[in-house]
Amino acid sequence: MIEVAGVSFSYPGLESPVLHDINLEIRPGEFLALLGRNGSGKSTFTRLLNGLLVPAAGDVIVDGYNTRDSSHRLRIRQQVGLLFSNPDNQLVAGIVEEDVAFGPENLGLPAAEIRERVRWALSVVGMEEYLKYPPHMLSGGQKQRVAIAGVLALGPSYMVLDEPTSMLDPRGREEVVRTLTKLNLEQGTAIIMVTHFVEEAAAADRVVVLDRGRVLVTGSPLEVLTRIDDLADWGLEAPEIALLCHELRKRGYSHFPMALDSRQVVDTIKQFPFKD
Repeated sequence: MIEVAGVSFSYPGLESPVLHDINLEIRPGEFLALLGRNGSGKSTFTRLLNGLLVPAAGDVIVDGYNTRDSSHRLRIRQQVGLLFSNPDNQLVAGIVEEDVAFGPENLGLPAAEIRERVRWALSVVGMEEYLKYPPHMLSGGQKQRVAIAGVLALGPSYMVLDEPTSMLDPRGREEVVRTLTKLNLEQGTAIIMVTHFVEEAAAADRVVVLDRGRVLVTGSPLEVLTRIDDLADWGLEAPEIALLCHELRKRGYSHFPMALDSRQVVDTIKQFPFKD
């Protein structure tokens, strides 16, 4: 478990803290989506989770290890993999195989174990056939999946992703979210994903909204992403399918259920007793 207890953080030279008294628990195997307008503190929060940043107040404890203790940070960073938005900034080798092997090699693992980890990680993200490809020949979505494999090869229990789809086209975004969902469900890796695409947050188990460095709300995707008016106040756009349900309710169908699954909405529309 990752425990974030009373955490505040300030950057040197800034008068106001970026994060204020954050309290949050992230459970093993959980898929958590983190939303918030620009400047809400999301990226800072992700860097606190694996010890890249240390709180000004409060504690971040990863499976019993406090990020304040520098002697534990290597262990923590093996447990909490961190991935950023631009895959080109994270690919360091001339072929995919070497890129994914980079992290395990730095851990000093035996060559046979490295090869096994590389092939396994690429198979998990569906990129095993690209083992010998140069990364520059891949699409944006494929590059990000290779970057995910590189983190996965380190064997983390938690994977933190800071807007991993922000630079991708819709197809690439779909590839990455599908990969993360598979990784979470089949491998049990906890996913903590920052995103500004609210539709992606619908795939999570839990959604947390940050604003001005504070946690505004936490709940299931259905509980959070159907709060249409509140989302607007928080600088977020509601999912289109939730807007459709909201509009139907405004037009007199007050018993029409809110939903995030388009297939569920279509089935409901077919059966709902609309007025003539």
